[in-house]
Amino acid sequence: YGPWGRPDMALFKFTKAILAGEKIPVFNYGKHRRDFTYVDDIVEGVIRVLDRPARPDSTWSGAKPDAGTSMAPWRVYNIGNNSPVELMDYIAALEKALGKKADMEMLPLQPGDVPDTYADVSDLVEQFDYKPGTPVEQGIANFVAWYRSYFNL
Repeated sequence: YGPWGRPDMALFKFTKAILAGEKIPVFNYGKHRRDFTYVDDIVEGVIRVLDRPARPDSTWSGAKPDAGTSMAPWRVYNIGNNSPVELMDYIAALEKALGKKADMEMLPLQPGDVPDTYADVSDLVEQFDYKPGTPVEQGIANFVAWYRSYFNL
């Protein structure tokens, strides 16, 4: 999340609705926990891993494959905040940044949704000494400042 984010995501939708005085849908009665990751933290993580790709292993064997050490190696890193935030705290941070209370429509859990998500960044920390850490309050404040500027509000 952050400036120039996707308009179909919660922060964008919530901001627009709150400013317009419209209700925001709050699923699972607000009992979600999400690992919100600020865009600058993602960029920093990508930059850190970019210059250190996995290296080919000439002893690699198809009998015991390891994608991280193959002849054409690759690695996947989870670049997440690794610090789940209660949805109601997320909304409270948005209300504070906007200076306006949200009108919330409390709804049950949506089919197929999960109550909690979080990123395991242990490989990122171990191999690159990096853990994303922008607090939600700061990231949301940054987004709101951008939003108001971009939409001349």
